[in-house]
Amino acid sequence: MELTPASVGNRMAAQVIDWGVMLVYAVLVSRVLKELDLSFMTNVLLIVLPILFYTLLCELFNRGQSIGKMIMKTRVVKADGSTPTIGAFLVRWLMYLVDGPILSYAGVLVMILNRRNQRIGDLAAGTMVIKLKKYKDIQVSLDEYDFLESNYKPRYPQAADLSLEQIEIISRTLAMKSDDFLPRTAALANKVAQKLGIERQEANDTAFLQRIVRDYQYYALEEI
Repeated sequence: MELTPASVGNRMAAQVIDWGVMLVYAVLVSRVLKELDLSFMTNVLLIVLPILFYTLLCELFNRGQSIGKMIMKTRVVKADGSTPTIGAFLVRWLMYLVDGPILSYAGVLVMILNRRNQRIGDLAAGTMVIKLKKYKDIQVSLDEYDFLESNYKPRYPQAADLSLEQIEIISRTLAMKSDDFLPRTAALANKVAQKLGIERQEANDTAFLQRIVRDYQYYALEEI
């Protein structure tokens, strides 16, 4: 399943919302600090630093979403759909000095000119902003989601960090019928466990991969 890039309009709307959030924060905190009679430098730090690091911290600790992106149903991901690294988030944040309105609007021009609507920071960090699909747009039978039983408890929250493409690879591997099924599932199970940094609780490779797929689906539906 292909990732759907967020449109330039969606991205700009999310940015405007974030600017609004930062403006409201600055106004409210300024009024509070005025009553506290703190030093000028303290006031500046308490107002400027949170605004300066707002985007970086939001995306880093909220799985690629600022408040604006949450409202616009968009998210920052790696180009393969996986969760960006700390370094990737940092690079795209630093490049906003070039992308954004402070020095130029180069980011908007670059977004318009490339098919994934990536700004310069995205290209440098290997990231893109995707549009999260609505539940009604996901053409999947609910019969496939046997974890929807009320007593189902996901075991591996890290499964949510996998991309749709990676889940499809796991599903295709589980569905294949060939002589090398066992070694291929064993190799894939070990690779998935290593990538997610988890300790397997299932001895059987097939059972482990099935659990990963179900847990991914559980968390995917939670976000809808």
